[in-house]
Amino acid sequence: MSAIVTLTLNPAIDQTVVLDGLEPGTVHRASAVRSHAGGKGVNVACCLADWGLPITATGILGADNAAPFVQVMDAKGIADRFLRIPGDTRTNLKLLDRRTGDTTDINLPGLAVTAADLDPVLATLDEVSSGEAWVVLAGSLPGALPPSTYSDLTARLKTRGARVLLDASGPPLAAALSAGASALPHAVKPNRHELEEWAGRGLPTLSDIHEAALTLRGRGISTVVVSLGEEGALFLTAEGALLASPPAIDVASTVGAGDALVAGLVAALRAGLGLEDTARLAMAFAAGKLTQAGANLPPRATVEALMRNVRIRMLD
Repeated sequence: MSAIVTLTLNPAIDQTVVLDGLEPGTVHRASAVRSHAGGKGVNVACCLADWGLPITATGILGADNAAPFVQVMDAKGIADRFLRIPGDTRTNLKLLDRRTGDTTDINLPGLAVTAADLDPVLATLDEVSSGEAWVVLAGSLPGALPPSTYSDLTARLKTRGARVLLDASGPPLAAALSAGASALPHAVKPNRHELEEWAGRGLPTLSDIHEAALTLRGRGISTVVVSLGEEGALFLTAEGALLASPPAIDVASTVGAGDALVAGLVAALRAGLGLEDTARLAMAFAAGKLTQAGANLPPRATVEALMRNVRIRMLD
C-alpha cells in the first residue's frame, strides 16, 4: 500500500483550559488544564496511527521544546522526520466552555521559519513521498513563507506521483485553489467559513455550499469535502454528492475534530473506497475523536460502529 505522509510547518503545543463557563471580561478558575502536541498534520498523523496505518510525519519543530512531539510520535509509532530549528514551538490556548461545549482558540505566533529552513524539509518530502504516496499538507504557514508555499509543494509532489490532500485556510488556500492544473491538490477539506472566504460571498444554504464545491470540482480537484460542524460534512466526488451527518455522541472535546475528518478521508481514499463508504469512515473518525480528549480515536470496533450510524443524504 502507498505511504502516508503529513506535513506540519507550523505545529503547536495545544493547551486546553477547561472552564465551567466562559464569561468575557471576568476572572475564571480553570477546572482542568491539559496539554498535547498538536498542529493539523500532527493531529491527522495521530488519528491515522490509532487506526493502525503506518505514518510518517514531517515539518518543522522548535528544538527547545520538541519533547511532547517526540513522546506522542514514539507512543503511537509515527515515523518522526521533523526538522528541528532553534527556538520554541508555539503554544496555542484553547478555552473549553464546559457549559456550552464551545472552544475559543487563541493561536500564538510561530517560529521564525525562513525559506532556507524549508530546503531540508523538501529533501525529506522527496525521500518519503515516492510511489504514489498520500501527502497531507495541513495548517497555517509560519514566518516568512509565502502564501504560494502549498501550491509550490503540491506541484513538486505531483511530479513525483504523490497525491496531495490540502487542509489550509486564508491566502495559502486561495493560492492553492487558483493554481494551474499541475499544482492543484487531489483533495481539499475547507470548512464553511474557509469556503466562503475563497468564494468571496456568504454560503448560507447547503445548496450554496454544494454549488461552490462543484466549482472546485470543475477546476480539477477530484475530492472536495466541506466540514459543517454539527451538521456533518458535504462530500463531492465524480460519483456525486452527499451530506453525511454524525451519529449522536457524548462530546468530550471538539479540539481536532476537523483533523480527524481529514485522517478518515485519507484512510478512505488510500483504501479506494466509494463515495458513501468514504463519507462514513471520515465522519466516524470525526465522531470518534469527539468522544476523546486530544487527537485520539477510540478502539477500531467503536469507529466501525459509528460508521454504521452515520446518516447519509444523497444530493442532486
